[in-house]
Amino acid sequence: LSKCGMERGREDASLTLRGLQNRSHEKIKLRKRKSTLYFSTQEKNARRRGDLLGENIHLVLFTIALRILNCFLVQTSFVPDEYWQSLEVAHHMVFKYPLWFLFQTIKRLRSYTYPLIFASIYKILHLLGKDSVQLLIWIPRLAQAFLSAVADVRLYSLMKQLENQEVARWVVSPKYFRIIDNFKLISHLSYHTFSSYSVKYSSLVALAFIIRPTAVIPWTPLLFRHFCQEPRKLDLILHHFLPVGFATLSLSLMIDRIFFGQWTLVQFNFLKFNVLQNLGTFYGSHPWHWYFSQGFPVILGTHLPFFIHGCYLAPKRHRILLVTVLWTLLVYSMLSHKEFRFIYPVLPFCMVFCGYSLTHLKTWKKPALSFLFLSNLFLALYTGLVHQRGTLDVMSHIQKVCYNNPNKSSASIFMMMPCHATPYYSHVHCPLPMRFLQCPPDLTGKSQYLDEADVFYLNPLNWLHREFHDDASLPTHLITFKVSKHEKEEISVAFLISSNYNRTALFFHTHLPEGRIGSHVYVYERKLKGKFNTKM
Repeated sequence: LSKCGMERGREDASLTLRGLQNRSHEKIKLRKRKSTLYFSTQEKNARRRGDLLGENIHLVLFTIALRILNCFLVQTSFVPDEYWQSLEVAHHMVFKYPLWFLFQTIKRLRSYTYPLIFASIYKILHLLGKDSVQLLIWIPRLAQAFLSAVADVRLYSLMKQLENQEVARWVVSPKYFRIIDNFKLISHLSYHTFSSYSVKYSSLVALAFIIRPTAVIPWTPLLFRHFCQEPRKLDLILHHFLPVGFATLSLSLMIDRIFFGQWTLVQFNFLKFNVLQNLGTFYGSHPWHWYFSQGFPVILGTHLPFFIHGCYLAPKRHRILLVTVLWTLLVYSMLSHKEFRFIYPVLPFCMVFCGYSLTHLKTWKKPALSFLFLSNLFLALYTGLVHQRGTLDVMSHIQKVCYNNPNKSSASIFMMMPCHATPYYSHVHCPLPMRFLQCPPDLTGKSQYLDEADVFYLNPLNWLHREFHDDASLPTHLITFKVSKHEKEEISVAFLISSNYNRTALFFHTHLPEGRIGSHVYVYERKLKGKFNTKM
């Protein structure tokens, strides 16, 4: 019996072995996965060929189209620096039109690096013979719209990498409800690489610094965090920070050496003027709490409750972004001169928390999105198409004065407005004599310092008679805001009529006139004969 059992066992083992051998010749089918981890190199390359900037090409083109649409919808002005620290300087660099600007009068506070970007565009148009005034206006706008679109795509890619596609979608989407936002493009563009230690990352941060030294404020917590987490700190300093810093600073020095005519460290001049000497207060001052009580809530607008909600929901690894926001607000609060635009670079960080809030809303998601869209759509259209548009519209009128006048030297423009209230030759591109009231800051330490604009508004009539002492010195056109009743009687009756000025154009500017900024812009033309309309 034991022998028979042993033989049966051998037969069973033989049958089992044959079965395994037969199965080994069969094809084994694996379950297909959709993850890109299972794609071959050829498949991955095929997918990448349909991408642009690392994302789906349709998404990128849609983003660019939105930014271009936004570009054409904005027909208003925000602050003088939009033009006087970029386009006007660039236009002067290429075409050498006469210009009084910030660089020469306040000890070289701004680098030529940023205007050089637009000067390059102007030079190319000039060499091609395409330097029409409309192209000089719109090409720089479209270039910045493209940079904004690139920044949007990079922000989306970053959040998709750190979180997931749903969070990334809601982080970027709220930005399009805030069409009026004018982000610091380089800061925003650099933001997508804040989790890496590449030379590219360091270069973008350094470039942001040489363009505007205050860019170092929001980047300080991020750089400090990277330095603390980096195990090879000496390598990070020697192979990243120092070489990149030396290269970018050398580039800035060489560019400014060429255009200033001498070696100038504008970053130090900027720090000395705004921080050490605190001369920025010449342009206005606010209490220390202004950014917390007014500035930050205003720039967030209806996103504020979603930002607060997102701060509670976001994971701990993103606390560094909240620290960056608070740090930026605190540092800027120490400076007396405050503006909304100074804290715009923190908006991409804030949108991260808004995105978390929208992602976790379930029942109320659609009502919340509708609320954000409608509340911001009206503001975007109003501020983009209506509010503060007169100072741009009047430049189109000046273009007509120039190009419709066969003898350009016979026409002249004087702007009786707060200094830098309008763009200048970058929006006219015609050698038409123009002048405006100047307002250089006090560099002498006088306690009762008054600039030219201050002196004018103290007594307009006396200033005008002293400045234009005879008919030959009078400009052919005067441009001014609609002023208060008292100033209106003084200027119009005593000067405009006596000097034979007739109002020839009127442009709406704002529903909210304030101080020296009026609701309308008036254009007066001097006539030698005929009947004049004195209605104002």
